[in-house]
Amino acid sequence: MKKLFVAAVAAAFTLGAAPFIASDVEAKDWTKIRIGVEGAYPPFSETTPSGELKGFDIDIANALCAEIKAECTLVAQDWDGIIPALMAKKYDAIVASMSITEERKKKVAFTNKYYQTPAKFVRKEGSGIEINKDSLEGKSVGVQRATIHDNFLTEEFGDILEIKRYGTQDEAYLDMTAGRIDLLLADSVALNDGFLKTDAGKGYEFVGPDFSDPKYFGDGAGIAIRKSDEDLQAKLNDAIVAIRANGTYKSIQDKYFDFNIYGE
Repeated sequence: MKKLFVAAVAAAFTLGAAPFIASDVEAKDWTKIRIGVEGAYPPFSETTPSGELKGFDIDIANALCAEIKAECTLVAQDWDGIIPALMAKKYDAIVASMSITEERKKKVAFTNKYYQTPAKFVRKEGSGIEINKDSLEGKSVGVQRATIHDNFLTEEFGDILEIKRYGTQDEAYLDMTAGRIDLLLADSVALNDGFLKTDAGKGYEFVGPDFSDPKYFGDGAGIAIRKSDEDLQAKLNDAIVAIRANGTYKSIQDKYFDFNIYGE
């Protein structure tokens, strides 16, 4: 009787496992890919009033999908939850200007970089604020929460600056123009195109040096994937090389920037 029971359990397990294995194999052909994007970080990604996603990250994501010959779905996700949602399989990859850092690599895998730009501070013209301890003492700075810029400020300036953290970069811009903070820190391109070149950014300027220490800012922006999805990582790496070689990358770059955003 015991042998019959064991045999029945084994048969049931085998029959039950077969569909799971088939489904798993089907999922790994990557003909359909869901990509997490932020949609609130111009010019890299933003959401138009009609709900359309656009920006450098969005165009890069679509170009990579075309190169892989995959049907891709873009999934907008707030930055705070962007890695947890990847791990929960809400999507398969993140194309959201995410810097490749050692801390993040503990949780996810990354492709090679697809661009690299430094961070900078922004101040109000005429404020006289300089990026040194005496000038920064007691000042306030706005930064997007849970970013490399947040980590950098906390480690390097947390003892002298009041750090105000925001869910989106746009929220930080609003507080800057309202006079509630003295400085901004973010990616230099995001600050330039998303703030300084806009009407709201008139009367503001960059101050201080570029910041790109790999300890904080990593090795450029890469595409995050789950560590188990090595096949997808390889496909995306090959696609990055391909779009840079065939001119697609430069075409997208030139649409948004007048310089080489890829870096060295």
